[in-house]
Amino acid sequence: MHDKEDVKSNYAGVFEGRIGFGQRPALILIDFVEAYFAPGSPLFADVGSALAAAIELRAAAREANVPALYTNVEYHPSMRDGGRFAQKVGALSSFTRGNPLGAWANGLEPSADELVISKQYASAFFGTSLASTLAAGGHDSLVIAGLSTSGCVRATCVDACQHGFIPIVVEQAVGDRHDQVHRANLFDMNAKYGDVVSLDEAKAHFASSC
Repeated sequence: MHDKEDVKSNYAGVFEGRIGFGQRPALILIDFVEAYFAPGSPLFADVGSALAAAIELRAAAREANVPALYTNVEYHPSMRDGGRFAQKVGALSSFTRGNPLGAWANGLEPSADELVISKQYASAFFGTSLASTLAAGGHDSLVIAGLSTSGCVRATCVDACQHGFIPIVVEQAVGDRHDQVHRANLFDMNAKYGDVVSLDEAKAHFASSC
């Protein structure tokens, strides 16, 4: 067992590769809904800075004609379609159909021509048409913003890698309810599955892809 101070040296030479940006990105905005922003919500995470960064990132994507896709979580009122995930995390009942906690966060509502993918599990790929949609559009990379870092962002990053897309996680545009958990998962995704980049890097990449 290694001390925290030894993590980088322990990973050096094994888990420090970079994939780099792809040629044709798409942006995915994962679960920016009121459940994470409304005080009193069981999922409240105080992630306003991630929302502000995501709004800025989406503006850059739209300017560059990079498609923005959105995900939300939606369950039947019975929660039967939540399976073991819903059994494990009771707070997911916040996402039953019609619950106001499932509404889009202020400032990041999809436009009428932008695709929304509703899911029941953590990954934006699991049980959805996301992989087929990206492949049909000729996209080789997925720029990821969303909530939460340790949950749906991480699961989507791992599945993007496993489906053959380059995962690019925008550090300022993801968030979690605890900073240590947030940081640990950013470190792990960057080490093993994709590249973690800054908001400025992602915006510059969109501009270069015009």
